[in-house]
Amino acid sequence: MANLNVQVGALQLKNPVMTASGTFGYGLEFADFIDLNRLGGFIVKGTTLLPREGNDYPRMAECASGMLNCVGLQNKGVDYFAEHIYPQLVEHLGLPNADAAYPIVNVSGSSPENYAECAARINALEHIHAIELNISCPNVKDGGMAFGTSCEGAASVVKAVRAAYDKTLIVKLSPNVTDIASIAKAVEAEGADAVSLINTLMGMSVNIERRCSNLSIGTGGVSGPCVKPVALRMVSQVAKAVNVPVVGLGGICNATDAIEFLMVGATAIEIGTANFLDPAITVKVVDGINEWLDAHGVKDIHEIIGCIK
Repeated sequence: MANLNVQVGALQLKNPVMTASGTFGYGLEFADFIDLNRLGGFIVKGTTLLPREGNDYPRMAECASGMLNCVGLQNKGVDYFAEHIYPQLVEHLGLPNADAAYPIVNVSGSSPENYAECAARINALEHIHAIELNISCPNVKDGGMAFGTSCEGAASVVKAVRAAYDKTLIVKLSPNVTDIASIAKAVEAEGADAVSLINTLMGMSVNIERRCSNLSIGTGGVSGPCVKPVALRMVSQVAKAVNVPVVGLGGICNATDAIEFLMVGATAIEIGTANFLDPAITVKVVDGINEWLDAHGVKDIHEIIGCIK
């Protein structure tokens, strides 16, 4: 069996398969379907400093080869996570446990200071060794501009969080930009240990009988197999531009998809929308990667990471 160990920041993942935030709950919801400790890690749902109700319904819609969502970061806040969810994760995973999957918290906010305070509270949790910083939320201080769509906005959040957080910092990038590589370099310069991409593409779904959008706020994020070609292109671009690990996601539904991302430069991958179709897809992808590597005589996964230049 090939060596699947990969390094993302200070995290030594047993394999490169993780989950995408917003598609895997807190991980515990999937424990009846898979052994969570078979994964390299899993990213829990978006967590904010204060509780958020999210957007009104309807907030999900199907589209060709994918789906749209405008859930709006509904969650009970970081203090609820620390007091109620974190202890359950520690118990279920058997932490500290050298063979456990890494639970990673996705952090969102409304200002650099807001992000930093949320990150600081997670920093105090002994067995959470990484956060994934979602920089695609509206910057209410700057009139609604998304942090992730400019180098300056992205850098300002990462700089503030880096000052408050001393563990592995993964920054999740928005694809709704013209030059994602420049933004990746900007967050790397401010101390990001890794970048993950892509987040959802902005899209719309229309109900022609009601003559309105199928989503309560008009637009939403597109995910699923339809975004994979765009995600592969952006992961390839970013992997060539930065010196930190790249975590690739966007439309991964099987081991073949995952291997494509690894070949264009991703050190690890995240599975998102496919979790809704098959709650055991993550471990199937781990097994499928193993089978492909063995069938092709590959002894170490690093032999294929970035092999397509």
